[in-house]
Amino acid sequence: MELAVVKINGEDTGRKVVLADSIFGIDPNDHAIYLDVKQIMANKRQGTSDSRERSDVRGSTRKIKRQKGTGTARAGDIKSPIFRGGGRVFGPHPRDYYSKLNKKVKRLARKSALTYKAKDNEILVVEDFKMEAPKTQEYSKILTDLKLNNQKSLLIVNDADENLYLASRNLPKARVLRVSSLNTYDILNGGKLVFTEGAVKATEELF
Repeated sequence: MELAVVKINGEDTGRKVVLADSIFGIDPNDHAIYLDVKQIMANKRQGTSDSRERSDVRGSTRKIKRQKGTGTARAGDIKSPIFRGGGRVFGPHPRDYYSKLNKKVKRLARKSALTYKAKDNEILVVEDFKMEAPKTQEYSKILTDLKLNNQKSLLIVNDADENLYLASRNLPKARVLRVSSLNTYDILNGGKLVFTEGAVKATEELF
């Protein structure tokens, strides 16, 4: 797949980049995408939810009424889950949701996600650039020139740029990621993918 390289002001540079079919043109594997996104979302969970069961609730253990002859259901102490203020049945407790996925499956999932983006024409390639200062207004102007100011965008760069990251941080629909931090969830949830020329080469080398 061949894409034109544009400047950050939206003008055409006259250069073109060929996206490798081995990364951006494979036969997508939906199950690999499902497994990878499921693992990413699970690993983000804090797992700190907790609840008090009947053994954790304060209250008397005295039997509140006699076993038979009341015409109602038998009941034990006041900490029973059927009473208000009693313990919870099968409530959540702190746990670790971490799960592991094979590297080959994760790589296949990322390639599949990139392939879907390429098929939907959701990939844009811009020339490499640096920001002299962390100015949100300047980055917002770049997005406007690229006609991306009203939609979600994910800028993928090769080298870390602190000014660029700080400039984009305050824009709710814009994100900046390094190639090494790219994952399946961010690709699918990022909206329009904006690769720098260096990031395209780095992606091909990484995968």
